[in-house]
Amino acid sequence: MKIYSMIETAKANELDPLKYLSFLLEHRPGAEMSDEELEQFAPWSKLAQKTCK
Repeated sequence: MKIYSMIETAKANELDPLKYLSFLLEHRPGAEMSDEELEQFAPWSKLAQKTCK
């Protein structure tokens, strides 16, 4: 169910879902990251928008 939610959120933010999932897997965001670091992996972030369109 989590993967489905990530795919639908990517679509809602006009990202390519496969590129977005690959982006997340390549960078492996984790619990030890600060909120600011994790924010860059949100589908609406500038980095995700630039990388995953």
